[in-house]
Amino acid sequence: MSAEAPTPAPAVRLTGVVKRYGDRTAVDGLDLRLETGTILALLGPNGAGKTTTVEMCEGFLTPDAGDIRVLGLDPVADNDALRRRIGVMLQGGGAYPGARAEEMLRLCAAYSADPVDPSWLLDALGLGDCARTPFRRLSGGQQQRLSLACAIVGRPELVFLDEPTAGLDAHARIMVWELIDRLRSDGVSVLLTTHLMDEAEELADQVVIIDHGRVVAAGTPADLTSRGAENELRFSAPRGLDVSNLLLALPEDYRCTETAPGCYLVHGPVTPQVLATVTAWCAKINVLATDLRVETRSLSDVFLDLTGRALRS
Repeated sequence: MSAEAPTPAPAVRLTGVVKRYGDRTAVDGLDLRLETGTILALLGPNGAGKTTTVEMCEGFLTPDAGDIRVLGLDPVADNDALRRRIGVMLQGGGAYPGARAEEMLRLCAAYSADPVDPSWLLDALGLGDCARTPFRRLSGGQQQRLSLACAIVGRPELVFLDEPTAGLDAHARIMVWELIDRLRSDGVSVLLTTHLMDEAEELADQVVIIDHGRVVAAGTPADLTSRGAENELRFSAPRGLDVSNLLLALPEDYRCTETAPGCYLVHGPVTPQVLATVTAWCAKINVLATDLRVETRSLSDVFLDLTGRALRS
């Protein structure tokens, strides 16, 4: 019998990590794990500790307590060895203002033994026409895409992406999403911070929501949106229907109410059996149910439930 292949070590692992700024605790006993070859979206309101967490993983900050391992290395003590294996995209750009786009990308490529062809990457990100444009004269969206190119040109094993699609139009966002998905297909691990819930749902294998420096929820997007949620079944039909016979056919504790004239809501977990029961009842009384839909909680709903709806500075 052949031995089972060993489970690969996580790309990023934080255990009990604490970071303080004077009397303020920015990260408070944080545990986090990014599996190799997957995408983790780190979500949280302003001031939740996301940036501090990522900067500790990148080796820019030293934790006050706890342990961090990135690709098996200490990001502070082993920073020189780690820097060659990771890519970092900073939201502020991080480029020399006077450097032309292609010059900046070729400079980043020069630090790698086997970089991606800079000219190809510029074209892939729609930057070929502004290759000779200084960074400061690029639009905000062009600067974002160039920063992403600089993060991945060296073929890193792990990429940190801070708000990678901030300021991008719809077409550019899709282009960046496709590139990030391609990174995962190539076995690259990605730690992504974003305020865009649809971006996290679209890209992430794992979502971690933090608030006040602590994890308040973690799981796949599907797990988080289904926890504790009773999806709603809505349909339209003639007004004033007697739904008492429908309730007899549904499981106990279900309710059906007419929320507005001709608009009906079934209260209770929506299963294939419940959906079939409702459509069969409509057919039995010779009623055509229209606009029948199942409404589920979104990741935005989960995020707001956990972190509150008040604005944060």
